[in-house]
Amino acid sequence: MHVRRHPAKLDLHRRLLERHRDELVAVWREHLLTDDPPAQRIPRAIDAWAQYVETHPYAWKMLFRETTGDPDAEAVHREVLAGSRAMLAPLVSAQAGGEGLADAEMAAELIRSGLTGLALWWQDHPDVPREQIVATALDVLWIGFERLGHGERRRP
Repeated sequence: MHVRRHPAKLDLHRRLLERHRDELVAVWREHLLTDDPPAQRIPRAIDAWAQYVETHPYAWKMLFRETTGDPDAEAVHREVLAGSRAMLAPLVSAQAGGEGLADAEMAAELIRSGLTGLALWWQDHPDVPREQIVATALDVLWIGFERLGHGERRRP
């Protein structure tokens, strides 16, 4: 049985999702779109992301773990997440040497979904300190950004 939300509640749900999405994108913009070298920008951005995750645990549950059973609410959820992908693609492209739009969108989705998974894992392991979360994310992401920034591409 699907439970449908009242239109006012659905609108509130949308506004909350959009607010958290926009706050997270603002975190990325603030830390990635500077003149600082990538070795400073990217770790600072990942740490700021982790601080947001740490201080907004309910935002993560709402953005990435909540299933409502309401098809209208789930459609809003998909729409808001699609907007986050579109907002992140130019930021990723700027860090990775300006690849094409499709490449940037795919990379943004890979990073977004990877960090989302890490955030959800962290909620199940709250004893892991933020510094360790940041270090792990950087170990995985940094190598790719560093290599792409130098023009390296994997060749089959």
